[in-house]
Amino acid sequence: MLMAIGAIIAGLILLVWSADKFVEGSATTASHFGMPPLLIGMVVVGFGTSAPEMAVSALAASQGNPGLALGNAYGSNITNIALILGITALLAPIAVHSQVMRKELPILILVTAFAGWQLWDGNLSRMDAIGLMLVFVALIGWSIYQSFRQPDDALAKEMTEEVHAMPLRKALLWLVVGLLLLIVSSRILVWGAVDLATMFGISDLVIGLTIVAVGTSLPELASSIIAARKGEHDLALGNILGSNLFNTLAVVGIAGLIAPMSVAPEVLARDFPVMGALTLVLFAMCYGFRGAGRINRFEGGALLLAFVAYTVYLLAFSGA
Repeated sequence: MLMAIGAIIAGLILLVWSADKFVEGSATTASHFGMPPLLIGMVVVGFGTSAPEMAVSALAASQGNPGLALGNAYGSNITNIALILGITALLAPIAVHSQVMRKELPILILVTAFAGWQLWDGNLSRMDAIGLMLVFVALIGWSIYQSFRQPDDALAKEMTEEVHAMPLRKALLWLVVGLLLLIVSSRILVWGAVDLATMFGISDLVIGLTIVAVGTSLPELASSIIAARKGEHDLALGNILGSNLFNTLAVVGIAGLIAPMSVAPEVLARDFPVMGALTLVLFAMCYGFRGAGRINRFEGGALLLAFVAYTVYLLAFSGA
């Protein structure tokens, strides 16, 4: 048991560190090659912060642990909205000014509905996974279009301030090292999580929804808190929206391409509806029907309480 717990802790620490270096290296490399700041914020950072989920879910699917693969993706989305935005808003209320973010909010709802429709028959087939990846490619194309159409968006300005100045050689080094360590740390984490679940008789789905989901979302937590405290509210929200879009489409899509899987009934009855409800709540808070959208401290506290209640429920029925 101690080895499994140690593997989870070591895997998470290495995963968070390598993800940070991967994001920093990839964003700076993209800047060196003249990529627009808005595109870096929407695609490069979104991909980088979701890299831990991609690595863990892909490995879990390849090793025959579909519950861990789906639990990690959907649990990360729940964690991003309820835990990360909840904590961030408690520390510094989030005001949304970016027009691109206002467009991404309804897109996230449509993507979530599309993913739910695919899972409705209780299976994630390879064709379903291809459908998710095609939507993901279309989303990347839309992001590229937006980056050239609205180069002066509020998110672009905040992203320009966040891209660190470093030589291209160093940026490429961190990109490669971060990616390699992501793969290594995800293997350590998945081994520890599956071993711990087996010992305690807990489903790999619950492990994926709790320990692994929170762990792989730590890069988003750190970046969102730092951005909010700097007053970069659109970047704080952009981290979450980008990550959730990537998780729903690319993380689940890649896992499904590797190994088509059956979807546990509790995912459809419990976890996906929670994720969908939180996505609708996020839209209501941040869209800004009468001006700038905003998550105040009261709403942040409500999101955090929702996360605690969901997690307690999961652990109380952890044999599910």
